[in-house]
Amino acid sequence: MLRVLAAPLASAGATAPKVIVAASAPAVSNFAFIASPVFPERGKDSSRKTSCEPAGVPREAPWRRGRSGRAVPVQIESLIRAIPDFPIPGILFRDITPLLADREGFKATIDLFVQQYKDARVDAVVGIEARGYMLGAPVAYALGAGFVPVRKPGKLPGEKFSEEYALEYGTNTLEIHADAVGHGHRVLVVDDLLATGGTIAATLRLLEKLGADVVGTAVLIELEALKGRAALNGAPLTSFIKF
Repeated sequence: MLRVLAAPLASAGATAPKVIVAASAPAVSNFAFIASPVFPERGKDSSRKTSCEPAGVPREAPWRRGRSGRAVPVQIESLIRAIPDFPIPGILFRDITPLLADREGFKATIDLFVQQYKDARVDAVVGIEARGYMLGAPVAYALGAGFVPVRKPGKLPGEKFSEEYALEYGTNTLEIHADAVGHGHRVLVVDDLLATGGTIAATLRLLEKLGADVVGTAVLIELEALKGRAALNGAPLTSFIKF
């Protein structure tokens, strides 16, 4: 049986940068595609020193509060582009490549996940192909945890478990190595986006087969209109931005 554990809150006195930011988007797709980024700031201020402090945004950066009362630097949301009718008509594309390319925005994004789960005693972060790797791997590094990829068919060489999930038309499959995590290991599932919930639900079923204890599931973006939480059968989910 899959055990879903409640992650402890960040320690007292710390700012827990959990957020829900409300916007709107058509309930038309399960996609969160990545388009070609634009780098308006690349090459500027290259002498600036890097910082290892949590939340790499400037201290004066404004914060926005959502319906949950949580807050996130406005800089993060401003670096997510909305591109209509891509890759097909009717899709409102949430492009995170400008956020990934911005050193302060990317660091602040990773810090959101890390601050939320820094006290959860995570053994491994499970990232879902492919954008879950971009967020999950640095989160695992910051938490001092291992990283486990969940992949599409034909990518893993060893013994593996598979789970199908539904698409708008047909099905797809996700796989995990059979020895990726041990029984009772505490794992955190990370992805970029929750849409219909199919990929995350399939990942939770894979972890159930391995006997893992899921301490949390976290996504950067949640598309509320697609009601993806319903596919998770009550498993707790943290989303930092809602569209």
